[in-house]
Amino acid sequence: MHRRWGPGIVALGLLAAILGGTVPAPAPSAAQAGKLVFCSDMAFPPMEFLQNGQPTGADIDIGNEVAKRMGRAAEFANVGFDGIIAALQANRCDAIISGMNNTPERAKVVDFVDYLNVGQSLMVQKGNPKAITSFETLCGHTAAAQVGSTNLDALKQASADCQKAGKPAIDVVGLKTDTDGVLALKANRIDAYESDSPVIAYYIGQDTASFEFGGKAINAIPVGIAVRKDETALRGDVQSAIDGMYTDGTMARILAKWHLSDFALHAGAATPAATPAGTPAQG
Repeated sequence: MHRRWGPGIVALGLLAAILGGTVPAPAPSAAQAGKLVFCSDMAFPPMEFLQNGQPTGADIDIGNEVAKRMGRAAEFANVGFDGIIAALQANRCDAIISGMNNTPERAKVVDFVDYLNVGQSLMVQKGNPKAITSFETLCGHTAAAQVGSTNLDALKQASADCQKAGKPAIDVVGLKTDTDGVLALKANRIDAYESDSPVIAYYIGQDTASFEFGGKAINAIPVGIAVRKDETALRGDVQSAIDGMYTDGTMARILAKWHLSDFALHAGAATPAATPAGTPAQG
C-alpha cells in the first residue's frame, strides 16, 4: 500500500545483500518444507506488526489464508521495507506481503497479485492548526513520510509542484518508520505525516486527542503480493487463493476485522473512520 519503495531501492538492497548488510543470506527452499514464507516489515499497523512478539495484522491474516488454500503453512520474515525486494530476489522468502503498492516501476522487477486498493492520507495535529487538507496546502510546510516509500516520493513530487506554481517548497523529511512520524508530529517537529490511509486511520484511532485526517484520501493505488518474475506457478496459486477469498467472503471478513472494508478491490479508496484504540479484537 503502503506505500513504500522508490527508485534505486532494488539495486541498493541487492548491494546490501552482497556485502552482508541487513538482508539475510538465502534460506533453504520454503517449498521443500511445505511452507510459504512471506517477507513483511512488521512496523506497519494495522497491516503487519508485532504483538507480544508475534506477527499480527491484516496482511498476516491474509497471508495465512493464502498459504492454507495452497496446502502450506505461512511463515513471516521480518525484513525492513527498504531491503524487502532484495530479500525476495535473494530467496530469503517466497513472496512479499507488506502493504506494497503495485507501481509500474516495481512491476518491472517483480510480479504482483493485487488484493487491496488503497489511497494515501495526511495526518495532522488535532484541530488542524495549519489548515492542511491536501498536497497543495502543504506548500511552505514541513511534511514527512517513511524512507523508501511511494509516500515519500509523492511528497517530493508535491514539493516540486509547489515550486512550479510559484509557491514555497515543502520541507520533505524522510523517517525510518511510521512510528517515528507519529512521534515527530506529536512533538511539533513536522506539520503533517503522510502514509497509507489505513495506517493513518490506525494511528489517529490510537490517539484521537492528538491527531486527525488532513483532508480526504488521495492517489488510490493497488496493493499486491509480490513474487519473483520466474515464479509463474506460485503467482497463479496466489491469484487463485485471493480470487477465492473474495468470492466466498473470507476477504470481506478479514478486512472488516481490521476496519479495512473501504479498501477492498471493488470499493475504491475512501478515508475510513479512525480505528478505535484497542481494536480489533485479536484471534
